[in-house]
Amino acid sequence: MNICDPFAGTDADWTLKSIPPALEGVGLEDFAGKKVGLFDDALFYPAAILRESVLRTNSAWMRNFIARTGVRIAPHGKTTMTPDLFRLQMADGAWAITAATAAHVRAYRRFGVDRIFMANQLVGDSAIDWLLAELDGDPNFDFYSLADSVEVVSKLQERAARAGLDRPLQLLVEVGAMGGRTGVRNIEQGVKVAEAIAAASHLSLVGVECFEGIFQGRPDGTALVESLLEEVIDLARTCDVAGLFDGRIILTAGGSSYFDRAARMLAQGQWTTEPEIVIRSGCYLTHDSDFYQRMFDELARREPELAAVGGGLRPALQVWAHVQSHPEPGRIICGLGRRDIGNDLAPPKPIAWARKGDAAPRPMPPGHAVTALNDQHAYVDVPADTPLRVGDLVGFGMSHPCTTFDKWRALLLVDDAWKVTGLARTYF
Repeated sequence: MNICDPFAGTDADWTLKSIPPALEGVGLEDFAGKKVGLFDDALFYPAAILRESVLRTNSAWMRNFIARTGVRIAPHGKTTMTPDLFRLQMADGAWAITAATAAHVRAYRRFGVDRIFMANQLVGDSAIDWLLAELDGDPNFDFYSLADSVEVVSKLQERAARAGLDRPLQLLVEVGAMGGRTGVRNIEQGVKVAEAIAAASHLSLVGVECFEGIFQGRPDGTALVESLLEEVIDLARTCDVAGLFDGRIILTAGGSSYFDRAARMLAQGQWTTEPEIVIRSGCYLTHDSDFYQRMFDELARREPELAAVGGGLRPALQVWAHVQSHPEPGRIICGLGRRDIGNDLAPPKPIAWARKGDAAPRPMPPGHAVTALNDQHAYVDVPADTPLRVGDLVGFGMSHPCTTFDKWRALLLVDDAWKVTGLARTYF
């Protein structure tokens, strides 16, 4: 499939907040020739960057993981909403791109994605009818969605019948957990939903799904994840014995914390048809400097041989900002805030710094920590001997890359010489 950026031919302009006047009107393909260095003080800051070599390394790591475990991956596109990164993931063998909303699906279709896994339920008439028209208009469009109730199944059957869809809408039963979000809460509910799908003339039951990431970060997370995955397996086996699946069985779980357990556990058991195992991690490509790094450390304890390949996953995403003020002992203020970097799981983390003209960043000494964020300001506690001065640049890592990407219409691609080589546009 040909993944494309709908605005690939558009020049950089003032709507991209890190682009300075000197780069307005420059074609995206010409950025590399400008030789703009991240530490030349030639950009508007803050500036979000993606390290190209780290993206490639992380992509290779996941490619190796997939090869070793025999699973497929449908990475969650909502992490980045960036067709340039979708293209890298598809080139590395992604089976599909995962969506969460109808708007995601529409965007992916504009990017040229032919196979989309919607890890959510279609419930609104407008979204359902648009999706059915998209399926009707393109026989190569391969689409999957979820259901956790007979009501959802009935609505989809009614709209598909009204539309006269000449091929079935492919559905998976979603399994959830008590106190969690969507998904059936027990096997009996799941069987009723599966039977309703199998009996519907315009629908097709092709698998069972869950999102184990609701347990990420909990002390008992691994045990809860394994219990949820066992429920997926039990429901799928019950449906398999009852002959409810329509010729194939897809077992899939999505998240960036426990994809190793999903890959291992969902491959177990005896089946009438060998299941297709699909993981949906979206954050592996950029990783992060805190939360997912800790999750990867846990994965490394569970799967040391797999985790060690190529040095493991590393953070490719950073946001750089100036030191704006040193107003009092023990505190500096940097020019980035909630409008520039995510802080939903933990505060940003100062990881490096640079002075104008530096060829490479310097390691951040111990004792520097973000204690609060305003919309455009970061409060950073610093030791008495901090080397940072007003005008220096500080590089911040983050937890959970999803809530940093959505704050940028474009991120800067940077090579190992810390030169800007291009832009990666987002479509949130």
